[in-house]
Amino acid sequence: MLAAAADTLDALKAALARYDGCALAKTATNLVFGDGSATARVVLIGEAPGAEEDRQGVPFVGVSGQLLDRMLASIGLDRAQVFISNTVFWRPPGNRAPTSQEVATCMPFVIRIIELIRPAMLVALGGPAANALLNRSESVSRLRGRWVTFESAGLDPPIPATALFHPAYLLRSPGQKRFAWRDLVAIKKRLSAG
Repeated sequence: MLAAAADTLDALKAALARYDGCALAKTATNLVFGDGSATARVVLIGEAPGAEEDRQGVPFVGVSGQLLDRMLASIGLDRAQVFISNTVFWRPPGNRAPTSQEVATCMPFVIRIIELIRPAMLVALGGPAANALLNRSESVSRLRGRWVTFESAGLDPPIPATALFHPAYLLRSPGQKRFAWRDLVAIKKRLSAG
């Protein structure tokens, strides 16, 4: 209800700042809402803020964020042209994975970000984000490279969505970068066609 009432990203961020429905807000340093353009053609959603994101209040600013910036640059995009957020808006203690309950409490706000921006496509970064956003229970290695439809009540028409390996995973498993490159090229092609 609180998320649906917001008619701009700024109003949604202000509503989240007042929101007390997610216990993560009590243990985190900062709200990590999102970064990028309110008119982005691509919205990217990761799993959760890390330590550096919590310190700065901006998503994907640590080492994996630097890789994400390079990945976007490889297809002619930067943060000013996309919007980046996470399935939860506060860092889980000790960088643990967010619980399904924490993701569920934040999901109306995540969906509202997508509805307000109305991008040409949605990209989930990593398996947990893909499963939460795309209602799937497959690994990201099975989801990546495929396009599905993302639908919500406030989004007409639905938009294409896909999954990419999370940049943190690519840092740990550099051999997977070739698959990420193929996926990035597919995203670029789809953007160019639309």
